[in-house]
Amino acid sequence: MTQNGLMAQQPSSNNPPQRRTANKPQYATQAELLEFVASIRATGKRILVGLTGPPGSGKSTLAAELAESLCSSPPIVPMDGFHLAQAVIEARGLADRKGSPETFDSWGFVQLLTQIARPDVDSVVYAPRFDRSIEEPIAGAVPIEPTDEFVIVEGNYLLLDEPPWAQIRPVLHLCAYLELEDETRIRRLIERHVRHGKPRPEAERFVRDSDEKNAQLIKSGRSRSDFIVRPS
Repeated sequence: MTQNGLMAQQPSSNNPPQRRTANKPQYATQAELLEFVASIRATGKRILVGLTGPPGSGKSTLAAELAESLCSSPPIVPMDGFHLAQAVIEARGLADRKGSPETFDSWGFVQLLTQIARPDVDSVVYAPRFDRSIEEPIAGAVPIEPTDEFVIVEGNYLLLDEPPWAQIRPVLHLCAYLELEDETRIRRLIERHVRHGKPRPEAERFVRDSDEKNAQLIKSGRSRSDFIVRPS
């Protein structure tokens, strides 16, 4: 055990930590998770750390804090960068369900993570990010260098046990599920939508009819995580 009570399954001198399929997730605070990841020693092999949870649970914020806390300042690969373009979403009649699994380039995301997990010593890999100011993905915005030993992956559906999403869990050496009490999380979501231009009644409707349906789907993967993380 570490001092904070987490099971420190440290990597051996030759291998990165392996995901603990036989064990139930452990509870941790955000501070404990940061401490645990910082304690993982570089092994010469790339380590992918996943952060997932329902919309509004704080994934992006924690990903940034984790990257800042590590000496290597690892890149963050956001699943939101694989949103389909708004024009495609609207053409498919999915505008009211934006954020659901079918509004992402899921195969593209899976393929990129598979490539990142097996780095080429001579090649930089580029991931997209999502620009909320224009509500569109931006290609080639996140470089992953061959020398990056850690990569942080954050997104809603990292633990979804449906094809092709189910291919993601095996390439993550560690995956934490962020859990925030629903009232606070929903309030955050509504304020986010309002901040980005939705009238409040529309924001409330979208959270109720779309975001919260997605949240229930995301919660179904909770037990496949290594850690369930609650606010510090």
